[in-house]
Amino acid sequence: MTYPLRMTLVACFALTALSGCELARVPQAQGVVAGVTAGSELTGAWRSKIQFDKGVLSGVTDLEFLYAYNAGGTMTESSNYDEAANSSPPAYGVWRKTGPREFETRYQFYQTRAPGPADGAGAVGGWMPAGHGVLTERIRLAVDGNNYTSTVHYASFDKDGQPTDGGGDATGVGTRIAFDSP
Repeated sequence: MTYPLRMTLVACFALTALSGCELARVPQAQGVVAGVTAGSELTGAWRSKIQFDKGVLSGVTDLEFLYAYNAGGTMTESSNYDEAANSSPPAYGVWRKTGPREFETRYQFYQTRAPGPADGAGAVGGWMPAGHGVLTERIRLAVDGNNYTSTVHYASFDKDGQPTDGGGDATGVGTRIAFDSP
């Protein structure tokens, strides 16, 4: 081996050692879901069943949400009613840890409505803006890290940002989505 090549290899090894790099560790199969130790974080994909006790959504008895909680504190929510008439697309928001196994999320979505005669001919191709909704959810993660219970508050706003009727409160039960989930 030539002297310059040897020095290059030594320099690369030294930089790697000094930078604190290490080989990636393979998570243990037990107690780890998607690279997160079970019971410690909300990060990951979840499925929940939500039941409102008052408001415009109280009559919906089969409402389900899918969530993706990202490590950076952002999240996305979608429901089994996203494509229903007069519905809304997925919601986007933020989440934070508020205590041991306790979290708070706040996510928003746009509300739409069918176009009417006052919207003119240009509105024929799709749904019109009708305001937005804000959901605030408080989550209590189970000790095993794979289930939770929650309370949800829904507030509805018109196109001008003014509160509207129809909001409400709900309870939820969530389950972490894993490769062995049904």
